[in-house]
Amino acid sequence: MTKKIMRGILAAFAGAVLMAGTALAADTKAVAISNFAFDPPTLTVAPGTKVVWTNHDEEPHTVTSASKAAPFKSAGLDTDEAFSVVFNRPGTYKYFCSIHPHMVGEIVVK
Repeated sequence: MTKKIMRGILAAFAGAVLMAGTALAADTKAVAISNFAFDPPTLTVAPGTKVVWTNHDEEPHTVTSASKAAPFKSAGLDTDEAFSVVFNRPGTYKYFCSIHPHMVGEIVVK
């Protein structure tokens, strides 16, 4: 193969990787854990969306599903640690911090 053909193939591959990265980023939503609260407390997303919780507090927190039908539970998240879940099915998914149960939130998938 000539260098010109190889450069063209590499450029096309790099473009495809960038497009894939952009598509993945569009399907990711963030929830901040800050001041002993989930922000936003309610997040509405489309099916297939990845939700990432990041702890910005100095204290550890968890993200724990309140539903037995769709269980998820993070380990204790220290400062700047994250946890994620992909929500594929429509519904309302309530969750809380198992260390600080007054911290509550919900993900609405529709």
